[in-house]
Amino acid sequence: MSNRPELSVVVFAFNEEANIAPVLTELSEWLKRHEPAAEVVFVDDGSSDGTSAEAGRALAGTPHQLMRHETNRGIGAALKTGVRAARGQWVTFLPADGQIAPGAIGALRRAASSERADVVFSVYDHRDDGLHRKVLSAGVRGLILLVHGVRMQSDGPYLFRRSLFDPDKLVPDTFFLNFEFPIRMLSARVPAAVVTIECRPRRSGHSKSTGLKRILGVAQDLFDLRVRRTKESLGRSA
Repeated sequence: MSNRPELSVVVFAFNEEANIAPVLTELSEWLKRHEPAAEVVFVDDGSSDGTSAEAGRALAGTPHQLMRHETNRGIGAALKTGVRAARGQWVTFLPADGQIAPGAIGALRRAASSERADVVFSVYDHRDDGLHRKVLSAGVRGLILLVHGVRMQSDGPYLFRRSLFDPDKLVPDTFFLNFEFPIRMLSARVPAAVVTIECRPRRSGHSKSTGLKRILGVAQDLFDLRVRRTKESLGRSA
């Protein structure tokens, strides 16, 4: 009988020493009850604090892999490292700040089964990001529709078949990967579903993936992706 996990949950962190133990303990307990045939792939994205040590202690007794970047490379790089190591047929991910409860994994898994979807995206039921973030988010969605011709509904973690995610063909090491992968899946008409999940306040600290400069940079990334996709299409037809 194979001991290959059915599901891999990637958790990535950068300097989350204060958060990581309770986040991983909550996740491990949920997996034992609801997804016993699962593994956790933890990726420390170049932390300078005790994040890795805390993660190792918290995951003792849970099937897991511990990965580490020597320098901080970005959310996209951390996710790609995690997916490369993942052994499950299905993969999802959670940030290490505690904002997404493990129960979101159950919602994603149920939708994949009931809707026969190969990828399941999530949107938040409520998140108080402030007016400027809401306006910017709406603007980004509009640009995605304009530049790539798809209506994207994806705020939080998503679930996907491991075979759909090729880390070597996904360029971004930044948060933009969480735009590129959904855009590629929707453009390819991969069977998809969307679920609504809760977004909780951070346990402690502050977000490291926000900022006006970073958000506005998404526009340039969207146009760069359009160029890359066009070149890929021309290469296939040549």
